[in-house]
This record gives sequence, C-alpha cells and structure tokens, in this order.
Amino acid sequence: MRYLHTMVRVTDVDASLDFYCNKLGMVEVRRIDNEAGRFTLIFLAAPGDKQRAQAEFAPLVELTHNWDPEEYSGGRNFGHLAYIVDDIYELCGRLRDSGVTINRPPRDGNMAFIKSPDGISIELLQDGDALPPQEPWLSMPNTGTW
Repeated sequence: MRYLHTMVRVTDVDASLDFYCNKLGMVEVRRIDNEAGRFTLIFLAAPGDKQRAQAEFAPLVELTHNWDPEEYSGGRNFGHLAYIVDDIYELCGRLRDSGVTINRPPRDGNMAFIKSPDGISIELLQDGDALPPQEPWLSMPNTGTW
C-alpha cells in the first residue's frame, strides 16, 4: 500500500491556488476538468516532489472544486485519504472480515471507499489496471456515505 493524496473541497479555485501555490509554495502537477460531473480536480505537490509526482505517484493534495455552489459544513470540505493497493479485492475482503464496512464496494475492480472509526473517508485504488469485476463486490450495494 502507498499513500496517494489528501482531498479537500474548495469553493474558490483562485484563492485556493493563491494560498497553496503562491503562499505555501506547492506546485500544480495536473488538472482534470470533468464537464459531465461538473467538477475540477487540481493536484498539487510539494516542490521537492514535483518531478516524482509527474513520473509516478508521489503524495499529493487534491483540490476538488464542485462547479455548483455548495456550503461545506461538518468537515465536508475535507474529502478523503487515498491509497493505492496491490489487490483491492483481497484487501476489501480482509477489511470486511475484520468488521469494516465497505461503504463503496469495488464493483469496478478499481475503487472502493471505507471510513475510519472517526468517520474519515478512505479511498482505495487498485494499482495498475482494474481487476475484472467479480462477486460478491459486483452486486454489493453502497452503504452510507463516503
């Protein structure tokens, strides 16, 4: 398992980039605009991680800007921790067997979400290509929120 990123939701992209990049010194390494989902993802790296972040997965901060206005309360602006894993099915099975709720099962063989005991969302992503969809994950419904 390797740490990928921490996601925070932002309401003002310009103010956020001014803070994270101009003031804190982080650098933008990639950006994704998703028209269908109506959001922008901006990935930032510490200056010393910029080259590594562009070549592989270095720890990043993901700024998520939802285009439709939303007031964030109760920590909703903090999104999730993300980890890349060797075998998402094996890990989710082990977690489920130990009593952890799989909030968003890895139906696609690529992504799952769980929560910490304190309610922090954790995204698990399959390393490399998605695994072929398989049961019990394929037909397992979402549970709660993530």
